Amino acid sequence: MDKKKVISVSHNGCVRGVKYANEEMTNPTRMVTSTVVLKNAALTRLPVMTEAPVPKRKVADVMKQINKVKVKAPVKMYDVIIENVARTGVNVVASRSMDAIK
Repeated sequence: MDKKKVISVSHNGCVRGVKYANEEMTNPTRMVTSTVVLKNAALTRLPVMTEAPVPKRKVADVMKQINKVKVKAPVKMYDVIIENVARTGVNVVASRSMDAIK
């Protein structure tokens, strides 16, 4: 299999453009944001996100796992909702706090 390598980058405004182009060609990653079912709260969905980018090829697996989750309030922002999602080494965390209904 041919190993991809960036030969040159032009029109980038900063030196990070070369690094980004190389990573995008060799190992593209994405942050994943979504929602999970939320019980015992004023809202029925809790926004969540990955703590770090995950390999692009794993995004569908990450979403399958996220879509199965149900959380009970109260939840604090950055609480871990799923550890090591899809065996990526990345956690899915709450991106908002939600109080329980009293």
